[in-house]
Amino acid sequence: MASMILLVKQTEDDEKVIYRFGPNERKMGLIEMNKIKESVKELEPVQVEGVNPSFFFNRAAQRLVRCLFREGGKFPERTTFES
Repeated sequence: MASMILLVKQTEDDEKVIYRFGPNERKMGLIEMNKIKESVKELEPVQVEGVNPSFFFNRAAQRLVRCLFREGGKFPERTTFES
């Protein structure tokens, strides 16, 4: 199944970055990347009927990990995960 997850930055400081994430701007959850602990947690799940919320979280988390490690800790205002 092809998918696209939209991530829109809400806040960022030296310790963490928080994004809204989901399949579109009407259906979004909240995810946090702790840059110091190198951890990701879901603050608010995405609620889409018939889809497990972990589907969106896992893909959004992958995108944030890529930003931290492969892109030198640069977190854009908007980004996507596409597969």
